[in-house]
Amino acid sequence: MTDSRFEARFDPGQADERWQRAWDDARCFEADSNSTKPKSYVLEMFPYPSGRIHIGHVRNYTMGDVLARYKKMRGHEVLHPMGWDAFGMPAENAAMEKGVHPGGWTRDNIANMKAQLKRIGFALDWNREFATCDPEYYGHEQALFIDLFNAGLVYRKESTVNWDPVDNTVLANEQVIDGKGWRSGAEVEKRKLNQWFLKITDFAEELLDGLGDLENWPDKVRLMQENWIGKSQGLEFSFDLSNGEKLPVYTTRPDTIFGASFVAVAADHPVAQGTAAGNGDAQAFIELCKRGGTTAAELETAEKLGYDTGITAKHPFTGADLPVYIANFVLMDYGTGAIMAVPGHDQRDFEFATKYGLPIPRVVAASADDAAKPFAGEAEAGEGVLVNSGFLDGMDVDTAKREVISRIEAQGSGAGKTVWRLRDWGVSRQRYWGTPIPFIHCDKCGVVPAPKDSLPITLPEDVDFKTPGNPLVRHPTWKHTKCPECGGKAERETDTLDTFVDSSWYFLRFASQPGDKPFDRDEIAKWLPVEQYIGGIEHAILHLLYARFWTRALAHIGLIDVKEPFASLFTQGMVTHETYSRKTGGREVFYSPAEVDRGGESAVLKDGGEPVEIGRVIKMSKSKKNVVDPDEIIARYGADAVRWFMLSDSPPERDLPWSEAGIEGCWRFVQRLWRLFGQYEEGATGEDKALARKSHQTVDAVASDIEALSFNKAVARLYELTGAIEKAQPSASRNDAIRSVLLMASPMMPHLAEEAWQSLGSGGLISEAAWPEVDEALLVDDEVTIAVQHKGKLRDTLTVAKGLPKDELEALALASDKVQRSIDGAEVRKVIVVPDRLVNIVT
Repeated sequence: MTDSRFEARFDPGQADERWQRAWDDARCFEADSNSTKPKSYVLEMFPYPSGRIHIGHVRNYTMGDVLARYKKMRGHEVLHPMGWDAFGMPAENAAMEKGVHPGGWTRDNIANMKAQLKRIGFALDWNREFATCDPEYYGHEQALFIDLFNAGLVYRKESTVNWDPVDNTVLANEQVIDGKGWRSGAEVEKRKLNQWFLKITDFAEELLDGLGDLENWPDKVRLMQENWIGKSQGLEFSFDLSNGEKLPVYTTRPDTIFGASFVAVAADHPVAQGTAAGNGDAQAFIELCKRGGTTAAELETAEKLGYDTGITAKHPFTGADLPVYIANFVLMDYGTGAIMAVPGHDQRDFEFATKYGLPIPRVVAASADDAAKPFAGEAEAGEGVLVNSGFLDGMDVDTAKREVISRIEAQGSGAGKTVWRLRDWGVSRQRYWGTPIPFIHCDKCGVVPAPKDSLPITLPEDVDFKTPGNPLVRHPTWKHTKCPECGGKAERETDTLDTFVDSSWYFLRFASQPGDKPFDRDEIAKWLPVEQYIGGIEHAILHLLYARFWTRALAHIGLIDVKEPFASLFTQGMVTHETYSRKTGGREVFYSPAEVDRGGESAVLKDGGEPVEIGRVIKMSKSKKNVVDPDEIIARYGADAVRWFMLSDSPPERDLPWSEAGIEGCWRFVQRLWRLFGQYEEGATGEDKALARKSHQTVDAVASDIEALSFNKAVARLYELTGAIEKAQPSASRNDAIRSVLLMASPMMPHLAEEAWQSLGSGGLISEAAWPEVDEALLVDDEVTIAVQHKGKLRDTLTVAKGLPKDELEALALASDKVQRSIDGAEVRKVIVVPDRLVNIVT
């Protein structure tokens, strides 16, 4: 019989907001650093305040929320904070396009997105909220930057940058598309500017070695970081050039030295610059190179181009003269800015040699018999034994590397060397909406740090974006100041910090927020490292590497004691959706799911009824308009149905396709649970041993699933237990199982759980309740199912007490009517019994 309080359907429109207010009023989720409970720090990568939370955010934060609520139920003091990664170019673009101030645009977006997050019922400690554009936050960041400078980990030097001549700003490599600025479309120039750098390379070995201790990080993320850091053992040696100079090169494959057929230098290498002096063709080629991309991906895919300098380089062993080219795929920032090109065993060299008709010798083959084997249109990795290589022939690759290094060192022309792909982190950005770099330029004293008591150096509010470039440079007063050392006229640094700096220590500020310093060392020790960090795979390299570097750097200068910020990392899959589009006026126009009626295999526009093409299921994207607005879904189905959908079906590390049928099914299960909770019968008696065992085993398994972030498995177990309870007769065991489902569902469906908890007359909030206890004895099955076979086929199954003796199992099997029909009077020659598993009858 259903309790009368549960006769109506669960109404999230009424319940969601009421319980969200109750949690706020009770301050349920504010973390107490002084608590004696074991501490758990659960953190999702904080969002950029772009204006709206999308359904992908909901999935990310729901995962963290379930874990945080579960940890609280298990008696932990939980820190689960939220803030905003609020600086960056999108706000400046909005200022330029819409005529608004970046600060106002950002704070309006924060208000909207915060309201959205609250509607989903996340258990967040809003008391610790901050945005990285808050002067208090970035003032502490400025102080930390000065601390790192004083420790020798910050410096300023001239560096080649991508310069957009229209926007008058430096562009990151990723912002250069086909040689043009990503926003302006202008041809990008290479310029040399004084830039600020962080000495991340000082920590290269530490950062690489530390990956070995991060056992709870995905292997693919650790590998990506390892490759980015890029430690390699190789050889640095010098070619003698025909112009009398020496040309240093570095190679990780000295074993392939007999396969070198040319040498290539970067466009800004001194050899290239010397060639271009008085040579218009060489100069024009260098200018062409400057307009090319600089990312690894662009260098891989771009056409390989070169200019023959007319200079040759003498091979150190054969004495052959190798032509020296200026090449567009060689960068001055990597190695020595010059390479020994081995086209047979490097694809870029292969493409270049093919284009310019240069030799492509084979020097590594699977066996000596393949020494003359031609290349099948591309380079080969170069594994096997050395061939066509003089004194190296027959050696394996590693032996050949050692031999070449030894001989070059004996010649005195080079030495074995360890190099790193990792480069120091350039943090200068020529834009307004970022943390002002806290340094002052004085003609007399040079570049000096701002006094700490002058921090924060805040951004001026009275700026305009009508003129391209950095408004801080043009501001009439902001940059003018006095030198803190001599008192003379001076100017502030007008560059601002890369926004990756803001996100490299925010997790420390969440844990400790004193007013007079960035954080308290003892408070940090209570919470760090973050127990569980959750975010997208797109941040696997830069954000995570920079956060690891900052943590180690701050430990190095004695501000904290922890070196690794995130003990466990989880990279969740994306939420995906099909696209809808129509060809209009020769171009493809996309429509949002809200604008489309979907039926069967076709779809039409709601307004007008024109058919639209249904595209592939892909990552949700504003440009493709396949974005689902969580507000609309929550208004229709409630927060708990949305949360349940985010956790069900797909494993959390995989992509989750959004579907109307899926969210409808989740809504129906919310109502099904509501009806189940109404079947709790006060005073019910009697025992249902099988259901009790099922219930306790589910509680134990769901706990393990949540701790492993296997939310889809936990969801499946709750479906299964719900079905078992619905089939069971009323009893005290059934009541206990219903209560266990209610408690287990509460981290996932907290509003439904609170409503049912109150309706059943339970005291307090279920958000403050404990996880259900498990009877260890019930975790062990005392019954087993025995398969009975005859003639190799299953004839019957027996449910018996675990550990039943062989003779009793044999007797029960032979007594089975199904088995006797199969035997059909034949003589039983043998009975094979496998205890607790099988009885096999042979006739």
